[in-house]
Amino acid sequence: MAYVEKRGKDSFRLVVPFGLDAEGNRIRKTKTIKCKNKTEANKELAKFVAEIETRQYFAPQKMTFSQFVEEWKDKYAKKQLGATTYETYLTFLNKRILPKFGHLKIDKINTLQILDFLDKLQEDGARGDGKPGALSSATVEKHHRIFRNIFKRAVEWKVIKESPAENVKKPKVQSREGRVFTEEQVRKLMNHLSREDMKWKVIVTLAISTGMRRGEIAGLEWDHIDLEKGKINIQQTLAYTKEQGYIFKEPKTRNSIRTVTLSQSVIEQLKRYKTMKIRQKLRAGDSWEGGSRFLLFSSDMGKQMDPKSITRWWNKRLKKYELPVITFHELRHTSATLLINQGVHMKTISARLGHSKIGTTMDLYGHALESADEKAAEHFDNLFKNKEIK
Repeated sequence: MAYVEKRGKDSFRLVVPFGLDAEGNRIRKTKTIKCKNKTEANKELAKFVAEIETRQYFAPQKMTFSQFVEEWKDKYAKKQLGATTYETYLTFLNKRILPKFGHLKIDKINTLQILDFLDKLQEDGARGDGKPGALSSATVEKHHRIFRNIFKRAVEWKVIKESPAENVKKPKVQSREGRVFTEEQVRKLMNHLSREDMKWKVIVTLAISTGMRRGEIAGLEWDHIDLEKGKINIQQTLAYTKEQGYIFKEPKTRNSIRTVTLSQSVIEQLKRYKTMKIRQKLRAGDSWEGGSRFLLFSSDMGKQMDPKSITRWWNKRLKKYELPVITFHELRHTSATLLINQGVHMKTISARLGHSKIGTTMDLYGHALESADEKAAEHFDNLFKNKEIK
């Protein structure tokens, strides 16, 4: 039975018996508190018992940061974070954060230590791969985000009273203007792709014509496409991590679940590609590895593809095609910019991209809007130039 022990002036120890260990010894959970009298101590004892029974209590005076991270991974990160975000967090934790903080008691880590750590990430040589230069501002910001996330859980679970990361200001991320292809460069790209495996041509075509994200493209199934109506229903993404393998899940926001209209030329291309995939499936017969899913982009035996393989293929082909270097994700930006230059309404573009707010689209593509506005102003020259009122 749980009880309270008087320890000194305004000091009490809460004691909760917790059964026996493997050797038959009694296990007790204890906690020393400061309060005015035994009545208050008994109230705290009731809370302490409830914490233990719901498994929300950890002994901070004994728990290291590494030990808490293991709890955080099992009780929060694996369930709440996206697969790729979780993998990125683990990479940064294992490479930089845990070697520095892992051995420290979690309740002894302070704000100045975190500030000093983030400052050092911005110094020359912080990359850790032998190359000169500091980490990018975006990478430093991700480390800050990891600290805040972990310590926020520690506060919620009553492991610590306050988060040492709470008052650490978010590092400023130096944004750069997104690189995009011009119409002429897109035509050159499509000309090169006509000599590639049809799968890759369709992948790039969808990226440019719909603005879909890499994971959304990799997760497409033929059931999601209505070729008669010319519509794609984007309702899932595919990710791959070493720890969890292939993961199909809903897009990260409600607005990312959307329907996008296809152009006639893209519809015709998809019809030809579907015929090829059906033949592929029939040839595989009982060896088909796709199960109940019939993915657009898979191995010849139907097995899903690692979305990262799209990026690897793309980077190699850009060098071969002698085109400006842009990331595969920037084909999404290319899609939006081409539509802006054609005068398509921003609300329509925002819906196609799956943004939750039109303001997000405006912020991302403000540079393209400014360019389009300048071109729009030139149209008035045709109205006013060399026109005399008679």
